[in-house]
Amino acid sequence: MKSVNGWLEGVRCVPSPNVNQRPEGEVSAVVLHSISLPPGQFGGDDIERLFTNRLDGEAHPYFATIAGLQVSAHLLILRDGECVQFAPFEARAWHAGRSRWFDGRRWRRELNDFSIGIELEGDEISAYSDAQYQCLVKVLHTLFLSYPDITPQRVTSHARVAPLRKTDPGPAFDWAYLRQCLACPELEQ
Repeated sequence: MKSVNGWLEGVRCVPSPNVNQRPEGEVSAVVLHSISLPPGQFGGDDIERLFTNRLDGEAHPYFATIAGLQVSAHLLILRDGECVQFAPFEARAWHAGRSRWFDGRRWRRELNDFSIGIELEGDEISAYSDAQYQCLVKVLHTLFLSYPDITPQRVTSHARVAPLRKTDPGPAFDWAYLRQCLACPELEQ
């Protein structure tokens, strides 16, 4: 896997309008998320529709509550391991919202400003697929090579950066397995 001008080669690209410029141009962390639409259901193109402002609020009762949201992530990793990219890594995707994180040196706010958002198709109770972990490992290795400020210690969860609002990717996400796949025991939750 290779990144060229902030886009991964060989992945499907579905550009989202829900991006803007990073205020400082910094790319130095990764935030892992989970998403399923409708909640608890996998498959279909509803996540892509959400990230491209095309979600039909009448297609499902839950969609009526989120159809107007303008959100995005850089990447979505589907259950079968397919990776979809919505924004170049140099752009600011709208995934972490109000967030705060101690990066080892100082407290940081507004993680969208400097992080890459990776959504895993899933929920917080269903096990993630091995294909998703394998794709995530390839993506993370590519990011480590392309953005030297991103290290295994700077991979975190939405739950950790917005603990009063979010719990994803949840207890179903196997951090120990990811560390083993990356061969990096100090990967942060």
